[in-house]
Amino acid sequence: MSSGRTHDRITLWTLPLVVLAAFRLTLDGWLTATVCLGFLLAGWLLGPDLDIHSVQYKRWGWFRWIWLPYRGSLRHRSPWSHGPLLGTVVRVLYASIWLALVGIIAVDVLNSLERTALSWGDLAAGLGWSLRTYWPFWLALLIGLELGALSHYTADWVTSAWKRRVKPGTGNRRTRGQGARPKPPQRRGKSR
Repeated sequence: MSSGRTHDRITLWTLPLVVLAAFRLTLDGWLTATVCLGFLLAGWLLGPDLDIHSVQYKRWGWFRWIWLPYRGSLRHRSPWSHGPLLGTVVRVLYASIWLALVGIIAVDVLNSLERTALSWGDLAAGLGWSLRTYWPFWLALLIGLELGALSHYTADWVTSAWKRRVKPGTGNRRTRGQGARPKPPQRRGKSR
């Protein structure tokens, strides 16, 4: 499995490819920027490693506690966290639940202070209008989130395959039969 720094580097190194591919497919600067925003969010904040005490988890700072139920309910590298499409959908739904709770509390507080007069119907209608009107941007954001997560999954799969191929204990990345030196025998007895 790759380290958090390695995943960050991969995110930054592959970002130009995402920019080129997104612009080539959309021919729109705003949609390209939205895909790239999703890609960076998945690489730095909403990635698959939120199921462990990772760099992505630590970046949430004071708000990292919201990911504790997510971490506690998922096994690391399970299909629910590291599965293509499924992992991204689960993280987006989980984060959306928290955003909805914050929104409900904020609207309730503003309504009780008589600053607004929003009803739940108004909020649902506004959300529906936003999804219908700006659906290309919502789709671009989701594609960017999945591409960022896919770069993470791919790095993990490649690293794991490489580690399985290289025999543990050789210390020099050579496999047995290719000149790997055996470990010297350990002395038994009293240590000084």
